[in-house]
Amino acid sequence: MGYEQRKKALHNVIRGWVSYFQYADARENLTAIGKWLNRRIRMCIWKSWKLPKTRVHNLIKCGIPQWRAYQWGNTSKGYWAAAGSFMEVAASNRNLARAGYPSLLGYYEKYHCR
Repeated sequence: MGYEQRKKALHNVIRGWVSYFQYADARENLTAIGKWLNRRIRMCIWKSWKLPKTRVHNLIKCGIPQWRAYQWGNTSKGYWAAAGSFMEVAASNRNLARAGYPSLLGYYEKYHCR
């Protein structure tokens, strides 16, 4: 699945979830699910950067210093572990939002109890 297709699907699913839970006090649960979702997005991004050369190049584009990008890009960590450690720095919540990925808690706060 490409980036744009994933973003559209996430927007649709998140909008549906928030519509279903909009009158419930679900902030705590949606916060936990949102954290998991962001980590899953980071994992998918890391997985799509298949080669170490591509990973290093994209980490540098995310603002990581070259020496650290080389270190992280050539790691043998699994996808999920990488998403939970250095990808939180490279693809922060702010960077994900800037790239167009939806925020579960953002939708909830926008549409809660309207």
